[in-house]
Amino acid sequence: MEDNDLAIELRLPDLEIESGIHDTSKVKIFTGRANPRLAQEIARYLGTELGKVEIKNFSDGETYVQVKENVRGCDAFIVQPTCNPVNDNIIELLMMIDALKRASANTITAVIPYYGYARQDRKTAGREPISAKLMADLITTAGATRVVAMDLHTGQLQGFFNILVDHLYATPVLLRYIQQKNLENIVVVSPDAGGVERARVYAKKLNAPIAIIDKRRSAHNVAEVFNIIGDVRNRTAIIVDDMIDTAGTVCSAAQLILNEGAEAVYAMAAHPVFSGPAVERIADSVFSEVIVTNSIPLSPAAQELERTGKIVQLSIAPILGEALGRIHDHQSVSEMFQ
Repeated sequence: MEDNDLAIELRLPDLEIESGIHDTSKVKIFTGRANPRLAQEIARYLGTELGKVEIKNFSDGETYVQVKENVRGCDAFIVQPTCNPVNDNIIELLMMIDALKRASANTITAVIPYYGYARQDRKTAGREPISAKLMADLITTAGATRVVAMDLHTGQLQGFFNILVDHLYATPVLLRYIQQKNLENIVVVSPDAGGVERARVYAKKLNAPIAIIDKRRSAHNVAEVFNIIGDVRNRTAIIVDDMIDTAGTVCSAAQLILNEGAEAVYAMAAHPVFSGPAVERIADSVFSEVIVTNSIPLSPAAQELERTGKIVQLSIAPILGEALGRIHDHQSVSEMFQ
């Protein structure tokens, strides 16, 4: 099945962008405490500084936010992935949106490189919430006029918002890195049936076949790997996914692939969630490299593993920065990928 998002994604590796080409005189970029380094890189790409905002917690845990500069009539962008601690970062995002709305910002764009609660996008049992939709409603109600997201868990999440959504992809950054390694005899592996379209995008760009992992999920964060559909023998396998959470499935899949005769196994994912025992599992895994982006900052343990070369983190700041500049200048975002 071919959809519009994936058709756009196919053109992403051709992206060529230059920094400092946008008028930022009426642009204000703010960040919460979720990923200030990424926000700083985006501001640097656009040739501007981060806006001043004070965020702190009262002794009872309540969050306090105050924007410390004039934003009247400006296009305000808030860079805030809703990663761990998810609920705290969501509250920070909502409060910053409300503060900017009450300060008369012209537009307020929530830049959410990683969208938490995305996996709770439907009811799988009775009396469950659809939390991904609830988060979208909260962001809209708070006063955001637009959302910029990257590598949503499913493209249909865009429809949960009643405001504009620009869905970007980390594909060009990840692909460029793997292409520069000049690996031979590649096979692209989808970790489950739902990721086949993503694997096909990478396979087409790498001129490689695909394989699929047959897995069954018995509970939240628990999946069993059964077998491989496709040939991985004597090949360099690259497992591609949107995120790595506890890393149980992807590490089990890597071991199975190696047992089936693969020469080496790599993993590529946009979002390094790395919860629970993920870092320990990756450290003990058969992966040559686990390649991720900085949509989520790495934990201290993951940073230690990054220094060994087992984890490689790439920056998505140029893609996000170019998209924000084009939004402010009323230019086409999709033309970035053509």
